[in-house]
Amino acid sequence: MIYNCDLPCSFFLSLLSVLGSSVVFIQQPHDLVVVAGQPVTLPCSITGYHGTVLWVKDGLALGVNRDMSGYPRYDVIGDHSKGEYHLLIQRTELTDDGSFECQAIQAATRSRPARLTVLVPPDDPVIIGAPVVSLRAGDSLNLTCHAENAKPAASIIWIRNGEVLNGAAYTKTLLRDGRRESTVSTLHISSSNIETGQQITCRASNKAAPNGKEATVTIDIQHFPLVNLSVEPQPVLEGNLVKFHCAAKANPPVTHYRWAKGGNMITDATGDTYEVLVDHSFFTEPVSCEVTNALGSTNISRNVDVYFGPRLAAEPQSLQVDRGSDAVFSCAWIGNPSLTIVWMKRGHGVVLSNENTLTLKGVRQEDAGKYVCRAVVPRVGVGEKEVMLTVNGPPSISSTQTQQALYGEKGQIKCFIRSTPPPDRIAWSWKETVLESGTSGRYTVETVSTEDGVISTLTMSNIVPADFQTIYNCTAWNSFGSDTEIIRLKEQVSSLFLQRQKHRGDSHRMSTETPTVLDSTCDAVLHNVAQLYPHMHKSVRVSN
Repeated sequence: MIYNCDLPCSFFLSLLSVLGSSVVFIQQPHDLVVVAGQPVTLPCSITGYHGTVLWVKDGLALGVNRDMSGYPRYDVIGDHSKGEYHLLIQRTELTDDGSFECQAIQAATRSRPARLTVLVPPDDPVIIGAPVVSLRAGDSLNLTCHAENAKPAASIIWIRNGEVLNGAAYTKTLLRDGRRESTVSTLHISSSNIETGQQITCRASNKAAPNGKEATVTIDIQHFPLVNLSVEPQPVLEGNLVKFHCAAKANPPVTHYRWAKGGNMITDATGDTYEVLVDHSFFTEPVSCEVTNALGSTNISRNVDVYFGPRLAAEPQSLQVDRGSDAVFSCAWIGNPSLTIVWMKRGHGVVLSNENTLTLKGVRQEDAGKYVCRAVVPRVGVGEKEVMLTVNGPPSISSTQTQQALYGEKGQIKCFIRSTPPPDRIAWSWKETVLESGTSGRYTVETVSTEDGVISTLTMSNIVPADFQTIYNCTAWNSFGSDTEIIRLKEQVSSLFLQRQKHRGDSHRMSTETPTVLDSTCDAVLHNVAQLYPHMHKSVRVSN
């Protein structure tokens, strides 16, 4: 047979020499079980072979001959001249768990696969709440023990006084590495089967820790403080002294007391007694006593039955509504003992409501005014709150229809207007003249706002007799309508005026009676008003 290749002939001669010899495994690796952290040796001896030896783990090459530089914990040991290629693993770890082979490369021969199983003992078991579990008297006991990171999963037993306790629930969970497992065991013991001072042991074991590892817990049956809070005297009038007493039984003993009122700490009270002058707030804000021992705290609260006069809880608000609409007032009072609420209009003796709410249906302008919400606590006190009802509507003029002035002097006519909303326009008219503001000849109009309304003043300089024969019209408008008042001027008698007339030799006698207003003059003025303000619908009032 002739071989054609580019390789040196010496390589083929060496290969044929190897293949022609007898290659036999004197020792082969075999399945082993080892505890993590211990060393282990996988044997491999090959007789009659001097070629390359390769160790493989899970199909991956580890190193050639004695070169294991990529694995610091791995060494190839033995007499090379005798064909010994034993694999030594120092301080085995969980990552060493797998299948190993020893291969003679040039002989195309491999050992049987050997399974290396690495066992991991569980971590020290942990009992939740250890070393001492405090238990409230009368409650049953639940103990939970964890044994983590074991391979295989740990078994857990519970021991009390040398006896194994049965009935524990057992669960295990595979960890992310797919090899280790964590175990949890929960033991339930009824209250009748447990005593204070007892010790209960959790023992976890597996093949890596056959003797097991233990954790022990001591049971301490205790109770939280049992508290009673008393208040004396009750009921009590606001401003009087009250004593709170916080009586407590606790095991272990009470360590401290803490007082609060309405959730706010009372810093000057530290013992089991608290004395204070009470006010109305003690009726709605409870006083609490918190008693603490080593096990925890118990909090108890009490309100005080304080008698106090009315106090406003929700203040009523003044209203401004349109004429014809409903007006709804609301107010809320608190008081102890139970109070009575009365709604009235200021200046009237009629009770409008005994509820927190007062509803006025379809209000008119005459409903405007002050309303009072009054609360009465019998034999304790009275409180009241006043609100204003403002009714939007057309203006209302309430001026004096006959006003006076001195002949020859400056005279004024005043027009008083109540209007909500305020008037958009106020005008004076007489004869053929209309004046809203400013000065026209002898006449000047000025408007002033007051708390009660608006005053428009028509001022005339140097009063002449014709002024007493003239009818003056005051008209006001807003968005809801208008109102008109007819005013006339009466001559005023003055002693100073009489003396002045006598000094001047004036033979005319001053008339002390109101001049007569001719019907024709009234008709002319009314006709003039109708022509100027054709949109007015309210009748003009005329006084004789």
